[in-house]
Amino acid sequence: MGRLDNKVAVITGATSGIGFRTAEIFIEQGAKVVIAGRRAPEGNALASRLGANCSFRQTDVTDEAQMSALIGHAVEKFGRIDCLFNNAGGPAQTGGIEGLDVDRFDAAMATLVRSVMLGMKHAAPHMKKQGSGSIINNGSIAGRLAGYSSSVVYGAAKAAVIHLTKCVAMELGESGVRVNSISPGAIATGIFGKALGLSVEAAEQTPAQMREVFKAAQPIPRAGLPDDIAHAAVFLASDESSFVNGNDLVVDGGVTGGRNWSQQQQGYVAMRKAFGQDNG
Repeated sequence: MGRLDNKVAVITGATSGIGFRTAEIFIEQGAKVVIAGRRAPEGNALASRLGANCSFRQTDVTDEAQMSALIGHAVEKFGRIDCLFNNAGGPAQTGGIEGLDVDRFDAAMATLVRSVMLGMKHAAPHMKKQGSGSIINNGSIAGRLAGYSSSVVYGAAKAAVIHLTKCVAMELGESGVRVNSISPGAIATGIFGKALGLSVEAAEQTPAQMREVFKAAQPIPRAGLPDDIAHAAVFLASDESSFVNGNDLVVDGGVTGGRNWSQQQQGYVAMRKAFGQDNG
């Protein structure tokens, strides 16, 4: 028996990374899943592999008509929609405030924030009619604390997602629909390579390298993995979280908890040396 038996979920940004793995795990847990992404070959291949309980619809998440059609496709094919995981995203322009390009700023906000709004807008009527549903938005620790992204635009956009989540949770909760976000920490995916200008194909080859880069970034001595976020999404999509609403679930291995213990102790040792207490 799966934790998501008889539930219908829509997952955006499902052709790679977190969305890809979440689709696999949702199917394993008994859900029927509609996956969305811009890359048709990858989406069709994943849907074919996952079987009859998975359907792919090519979607530009910034386009309202396409997002409306995506939600409609799920309801038409599987009869309802129990979960929407607004996962689609991408990197934003790096650098300081003075060098930001307005068009690139607007494009990033469309991908990272408008898409979330559109997903919630078009899923809400179906979920309210059912009297139940779980919307999950992909946030980021960069939306909670400054300095956790190479892009100030990305951090600002994710802060908007987290607060938008809470605002909509207060509204839809009255209709039995829960709205929460997940804020990943250092998760080894291709988004970092894309942010640094690598092609999509090249960036998708970088997660193994990112595991090495991130393994000391937080108290838990390994990088975060797409599985970590996927399992958090399973919890929020399932009936186990039926009283969780308006929450931002941080999945970061403790990186935003404070200074790592070993770093704090190194500073303490350095201070003792400065005070001439080397042997204490």
